[in-house]
Amino acid sequence: MEAPRLAHTMNSPTSPCEEVIKNLSLEAIQLCDREGNKSQDSGIAEMEELPVPHNIKISNITCDSFKISWDMDSKSKDRITHYFIDLNKKENKNSNKFKHKDVPTKLVAKAVPLPMTVRGHWFLSPRTEYTVAVQTASKQVDGDYVVSEWSEIIEFCTADYSKVHLTQLLEKAEVIAGRMLKLSVFYRNQHKEYFDYVREHHGNAMQPSVKDNSGSHGSPISGKLEGIFFSCNTEFNTGKPPQDSPYGRYRFEIAAEKLFNPNTNLYFGDFYCMYTAYHYVILVVAPVGSPGDEFCKQRLPQLNIKDNKFLTCDEEDGVMVYHHAQDVILEVIYTDPLDLSLGTVAEITGHQLMSLSTANAKKDPSCKTCNISVGR
Repeated sequence: MEAPRLAHTMNSPTSPCEEVIKNLSLEAIQLCDREGNKSQDSGIAEMEELPVPHNIKISNITCDSFKISWDMDSKSKDRITHYFIDLNKKENKNSNKFKHKDVPTKLVAKAVPLPMTVRGHWFLSPRTEYTVAVQTASKQVDGDYVVSEWSEIIEFCTADYSKVHLTQLLEKAEVIAGRMLKLSVFYRNQHKEYFDYVREHHGNAMQPSVKDNSGSHGSPISGKLEGIFFSCNTEFNTGKPPQDSPYGRYRFEIAAEKLFNPNTNLYFGDFYCMYTAYHYVILVVAPVGSPGDEFCKQRLPQLNIKDNKFLTCDEEDGVMVYHHAQDVILEVIYTDPLDLSLGTVAEITGHQLMSLSTANAKKDPSCKTCNISVGR
């Protein structure tokens, strides 16, 4: 029996599949599943002996692209006109029930020299595990395809945002940063038990810890950079830190010049919101030449400490003067241990507002203010 033809859904100007073609130069069609079973309505002819890809290699991985190559026998190699690529998020590789019916996980590319680049923010997300399998195909005169068996399944993980992507985030954050207000201290709120533990077990020095996974999914500091979180935002009417906090009723305050000065470098780390009207900017303050400084130099855009839209320190009449952006909430990561004796610890008088906590907070992927045009 002649296999039915493929439905040409690609002609619709509003089809999501057309967006795939635009971004990837790939066609999208319904194919058989990767186990090689032929669906009766898939439009694929009975399998003939085409070479099966093997020894799949993934290279040049970015947050929204990768290169793929493989080996295959020379037999019938000249008959190959297309490659079928089955790409799925690892955690959902056996189910597409949450996908729009026109969104493909299986892609068709013309047979081009290998390695072949697969790119497209439309379906690739940063720091995400994927599975991929490949088969070769030969397009027939009647429009049907003859296909090989699927290759083995390979797993890989996309990369973090590059400096280029972070610079795009930085530019978006600069647009809404607002005017600069003066500050005099950095502060860190925690429970009393935290400070007791620091005194008893760490010789009075707060220790850097690995940053959680809050913020942008592709941020290169999440789960990797070690540091101590500080705040520096002030109340507009008092010029002082707010008395409320989501992180505990005890506050360590340190004079701004002891934490941030010409002997430290400043880096932009992230820009995000959590389905709210206000936005967060993560900055990293690293003593020059420290391990944290070296980590950031390779991955983050560096800011001029005297001239940027978020946090500045400059000398005026022999005194260091500090300013912070008014319209974003700054989260400052200091990358070295810090002794409590350099500041003071006292109980705050305000409330513990848990709704403001950013611990492992998920970024709103639909916000046009703080997202860039790569995978979320």
